[in-house]
Amino acid sequence: MKKSVLTIVVLLCFFACKNNAKTTSETTIQIEAVKKVPSDVIPFMDKWQILLGDGTRSKDLIGFEKNDFFYVENDSDGDWVVYKTPNSGITSPNSSNTRTELGEKKRWIPEEGGKLTGTLKVKHVSTTGDATARSSYSVVVGQIHSDEGHENEPLKIYYKKFPGHEKGSVFWNYEINTEGENDGRWDFSTVVWGHDFSVLGPASNIYPEEPLDGISLGEVFSYKVNVYKGIMYLTFASEGHETKTFTKNLLKSDFHKESEIPQQVLDWYSSKRRVGVERDTAYAGEKQFFKQGAYNQANGKATKSETYNGDIAKQYENGSYAEVWFKEGSLGPGTLPNIE
Repeated sequence: MKKSVLTIVVLLCFFACKNNAKTTSETTIQIEAVKKVPSDVIPFMDKWQILLGDGTRSKDLIGFEKNDFFYVENDSDGDWVVYKTPNSGITSPNSSNTRTELGEKKRWIPEEGGKLTGTLKVKHVSTTGDATARSSYSVVVGQIHSDEGHENEPLKIYYKKFPGHEKGSVFWNYEINTEGENDGRWDFSTVVWGHDFSVLGPASNIYPEEPLDGISLGEVFSYKVNVYKGIMYLTFASEGHETKTFTKNLLKSDFHKESEIPQQVLDWYSSKRRVGVERDTAYAGEKQFFKQGAYNQANGKATKSETYNGDIAKQYENGSYAEVWFKEGSLGPGTLPNIE
């Protein structure tokens, strides 16, 4: 916890009775004001490391912060940990997208399981991009990432909002653990509120209909990802919206045969490249880890989003960034569903 010093100058006026002379003295009082850092707000930071949008990495997050990327803000709802990242910066080796995102230090297999929760609000997504590109105007706020094999992602939780819309969408994607070579990999998208990943604009600058039941920027929602004995249980909640729950087996594939490939996937991928199938055992036995924060899906290549030649200050000034605030979060072992 960092401290700053406020100096208050108190003017004390005394009136001398004998000669009616006025004497003024100054007394300086030192008062310590507390400045919070992310580990003060969400105390599970010892279980994580972080990569920031400017390439900064840290494995020790107790007391760690960095202005403009990872810090604390306060509003009427209390303290929030802010994750902010531009459309263009320094990325991880296997991604074109910047992130200010926590990565779990521990590794676990689905049979062992684990649980991640978060309460958050998305404050901003990129306002530039191609409306026909699925990742435009979106940010990933939670993940499960494989650390073996193809290193694919059995879970990515998205928030996406098109420019000019008041409401955006929350959805989650499952990426197959491809059988054989990974050039046939694909994501299947499931809507929570609003639209799923497949709803696009008909042209680069024309947007689809705004979702009626979507989530606005600044609107609080929460998720719980509970992997217990190889089954992934998802719960999404937000005041004024229906609570949604989902179940996905991570040990037995739903997509092992060509006849099981969803039409959503065929419509999107088949005209562009090979569409593979998943290995029958899905992610069984593969090491996994959780991620949480702001993984910006806008970039200058795939989504044609504005990047100002990588100038981070200009990107922040002109809306080319993602910003996510987390109020609460927890990380621990998986539990029997409906039992906390």
